[in-house]
Amino acid sequence: MSDVGLDPEPTPRPHARRTLGCVAVLIALAILAGGAGFALLKGRAWIADLVSPPEDYTGSGTTPTVIVEVHKGDTSTDIANSLFAKDVVKSPEAFTDVARQDSDSKLIQVGRYRLRQHLPAQTALAALLDDANRLVGQPVTLPEGLTVKEIVQRIADGTRFSEDSLTSALSRIKLPPYANGNPEGYLFPATYYVTRSTTPTGLFKAMVTRFEQEAEDVHLAAKADAMGRTPGEIITVASLVQAEARRLQDFPKVARVVYNRLRLGMPLELDSTVHYAVGKDGSVSTTPEDRRVDSPYNTYTHGGLPPGPINAPGDQAIKAALNPAPGSWRYFVTVNTNTGETKFATTYRQHRRNVAEFRQFCQSSPDC
Repeated sequence: MSDVGLDPEPTPRPHARRTLGCVAVLIALAILAGGAGFALLKGRAWIADLVSPPEDYTGSGTTPTVIVEVHKGDTSTDIANSLFAKDVVKSPEAFTDVARQDSDSKLIQVGRYRLRQHLPAQTALAALLDDANRLVGQPVTLPEGLTVKEIVQRIADGTRFSEDSLTSALSRIKLPPYANGNPEGYLFPATYYVTRSTTPTGLFKAMVTRFEQEAEDVHLAAKADAMGRTPGEIITVASLVQAEARRLQDFPKVARVVYNRLRLGMPLELDSTVHYAVGKDGSVSTTPEDRRVDSPYNTYTHGGLPPGPINAPGDQAIKAALNPAPGSWRYFVTVNTNTGETKFATTYRQHRRNVAEFRQFCQSSPDC
């Protein structure tokens, strides 16, 4: 292509180059000056952070006291966060600072501590090192799936409390409104500590409080409403899951079977509810006589859910009742009580094959 008619690229005059160069230098200096100012401000803030101590309380603390738990493997930061969560210290940093400066902080023991709120961090550390504040107490472990009767018996066997005093205390505790005055299902399974100041009523109150914490954590009321159920119905389903499922992986599937049968108007026909009705424990299946018992908990003869929970479900069972697995199963049977293997079926024919497998297992197992 010809270049005829195209003007050549203009060459800047020498004074123009000098003018542009001066402007660039001035801009660069302005940027450097601004950056230096910004760095200076940030530096001052950083230095102030180093110089200013973290927020801390003064004085000797306030009442009422709170319980703070130190777990196995907790670092000073973990303990500081636990103290801060209970408003014992004003900031986690205040505690970690004094803990790092005091080698005795490594002597803090695992356990539960009764502490005042609003303590200076140094005082809080001293309180954790004082055995007088440690609730050594007698541990009482209540596993998932126990009935109220079994809970009372286990506590009586492991503490100074009598069954009569415990049974009497049950009538004095405040339950969630959807419990309808029945503590079955609402004494949350966990490990509790009985100290010299613990009373039967206080112990049961702690169990109900722990249940209410779990209910709040899983948004029980809201999720139950979204499912068209009451919170009490969800806890009842959770107790059935707890009683029937042998493996955690099967919890959501058992919950789905319960809901499918309820939706189809099928009786639940669960041996666990019959066991509850007749007071039988330790047996896998039921007898024809058991299944004829006249009780609203007999789900062979009564449709729908039983009147309430049949045991104290744990968090996994409650979550399964709120989040059942998707599926069309209507039946399930544990075919191996040693491994907990459970098979699910949609049709009755499939279920009969699974039941035959269970019966074959029982011919060689004393657990049936």
